[in-house]
Amino acid sequence: MAETQRVIIEKHFQRFTRLERLLHILMIVSFISLALTGMTLKFSYTGWAVFLSKVFGGFESAGYIHRAAAVIMFGIFFAHIYDLVFTKRREYGSWKALLFGPNTMLPTKKDFQDFTASMKWFIGRGERPQYGRWTYWEKFDYFAVFWGVFVIGSTGLTLWFPEFFTNFIPGWMINVATIIHSDEALLATGFIFTVHFFNTHLRPEKFPMDLVVFTGRMPVHELKLDKPEEFERLKAAGKLKDYLVEPYPPVVIRAIRVFAWAALATGFMAVIWIVYAMVFAYR
Repeated sequence: MAETQRVIIEKHFQRFTRLERLLHILMIVSFISLALTGMTLKFSYTGWAVFLSKVFGGFESAGYIHRAAAVIMFGIFFAHIYDLVFTKRREYGSWKALLFGPNTMLPTKKDFQDFTASMKWFIGRGERPQYGRWTYWEKFDYFAVFWGVFVIGSTGLTLWFPEFFTNFIPGWMINVATIIHSDEALLATGFIFTVHFFNTHLRPEKFPMDLVVFTGRMPVHELKLDKPEEFERLKAAGKLKDYLVEPYPPVVIRAIRVFAWAALATGFMAVIWIVYAMVFAYR
């Protein structure tokens, strides 16, 4: 028993697959590219936007980068859908098991209960909830991406190919698409670089950085603390050992931290630029 516990402590828990980590990294790169290039156009009258446009090679080049990043984002979306279908066949066997099983990404009654319990825990009126594989805020972030790809992506395509789409919609819809695309993208950028960053990296148990989405693995003791319901379920089923892997060497972790900190710093700077533009220079 002691030997088994020692092995578990030494090992890491494999939480994300290689494809999931790759898609997330590509999403970071594409989203930041979309956010920065989009902001240079939306706030082109500010000094920082002019400076950013010069970094990108000018406003016209920023537009090309914006469209290239959008293509990558669409590719990520469809690759994820394909991976869902493959995962269903490989691990669950049916859509019912995938969508309504214990690892579902759909909101459940337990998510509402966890949310209520979390609010009580925040003010010292209750215990920390026994979170499962996906917390309620992770599910919210997940479906926010679906909403964003649909709304921002569809309006972006309309603005990219106006001649084609005006064969089916009235011309004034281009103006509507411009407003929706701009404001929804601004909302998404602000949300990702504040709420998502806090929920993922800046909450006390993860501060200053949660690397699990980059490495795909986390120490077992962190799993037990962060996802106690999942830990107990896997342990009771005797499946925990199936997910144990060796941790990455320190040199790999350092390289990952450089990338992650660069993304965090860029996001925080973007928030500052947005606030400045909205408060002091908005037109």
